[in-house]
Amino acid sequence: MPACKRLYSEGLLGGKIAENDTGIDMDDIPQAYMKHPGSHFWVAVDDTGQVVGMIGVQKYEEGVGEIRRLRVATSSRRRGIGKALVERAVKHCNDHQCLKVTLDTYVDHEPAVKLFEKFRFHHWKTKKVGDKELLYFYLDLYQGDRRALQVDQGTPTG
Repeated sequence: MPACKRLYSEGLLGGKIAENDTGIDMDDIPQAYMKHPGSHFWVAVDDTGQVVGMIGVQKYEEGVGEIRRLRVATSSRRRGIGKALVERAVKHCNDHQCLKVTLDTYVDHEPAVKLFEKFRFHHWKTKKVGDKELLYFYLDLYQGDRRALQVDQGTPTG
């Protein structure tokens, strides 16, 4: 899907794929996200039908869902799109019996880090990739972090 590839490219730090990534999933979203049980991919569209956001979940191992490719178009940020996408992905993981949800992001993506913290994701390690710091987060759905699933009630409380 060209719109998703464009969003993906827009979110690349320095305009290039990171050393720990291939971006190959963006070449075939149906194969990477829609054919495996527990995996899925969503897009957010505006009133004109333009794709303004996306997020994917891949379930590589039993009980663990990985959130990937969260992107919101620069012109559509600060409108709750990222929040809605993360809510949907976490709910999907819960509905597919994931006990843990993982994700990573670069420290340069401060708004994303703040969003993940709102959902009670816990930072558990930092890894140097090239000249950037990659932050790893997790959410334990089996330990009461289900408050992050309050999709209809707005921002998680507590």
